[in-house]
Amino acid sequence: MSDQQLFEDTFTITAINSQKYDRVSRLSCTSSDSLTTFTLDVNTELYPCAVGESLSLALASTLSLDGKDEAVGGKGGWRDVGIGEQTLANEFDYVCHGKIYRFEEGTTAGNLAVFVSFGGLLLYIEGPYKKLVPLKIDYVYLLLKK
Repeated sequence: MSDQQLFEDTFTITAINSQKYDRVSRLSCTSSDSLTTFTLDVNTELYPCAVGESLSLALASTLSLDGKDEAVGGKGGWRDVGIGEQTLANEFDYVCHGKIYRFEEGTTAGNLAVFVSFGGLLLYIEGPYKKLVPLKIDYVYLLLKK
């Protein structure tokens, strides 16, 4: 895991709920070590998923490969990326930018629950405090690949 990546793990999709919206489904996933779970709203028209598939999820503070903060480096994030310029997003299939808006104690002792909104598409991730404490920042990029 590089400096800009705050969290990275491999998960298996355990359930998909597509009942509420036409193009958005809620994925429920469990990590390969069964210590971390997440529920994520995904635009399945853009990123189709199936139960049993394996996903790699990363949460990063920047898309810059050198780990520089976009606000400090003068770039405004993905919008200012030049043609042919490589970023962390090039390694993933589905990328969102969002705001972390709440932390809670997890349902299991020693766990942390983190809530993130990606323009209304929500992420709830729960796992060991030590793995999720780097997420105590304001904004993150969510990156997924199969």
